[in-house]
Amino acid sequence: MGYLTFDLTDSSDDILTLEAMASTREAEHAAVMAEVALVLAWARADFGGRQGPVEDGNAWDHELLIQHEAGGWITVTLTFSASPEFAEAFQEVFVKTEDD
Repeated sequence: MGYLTFDLTDSSDDILTLEAMASTREAEHAAVMAEVALVLAWARADFGGRQGPVEDGNAWDHELLIQHEAGGWITVTLTFSASPEFAEAFQEVFVKTEDD
């Protein structure tokens, strides 16, 4: 990931939040959206049929917001609600460690 950096937030109800935000100019927006598409394709392939409200027993759900800001900036926010299983698998695939 060159633009999206995800932060993991834990909660007391076993629903985790993975959130990333990227703010770029129009020229870089397509690259940000390509990363969004990559992450969503992974989620659909590896956890297909398990998307929906996590509190109802699903593995993941997401929200994608795209805002056009002043000065030609575009802000993209991708937020996942995730089960512990989804969050662990996500981190194995997309989160780099110091050893990587």
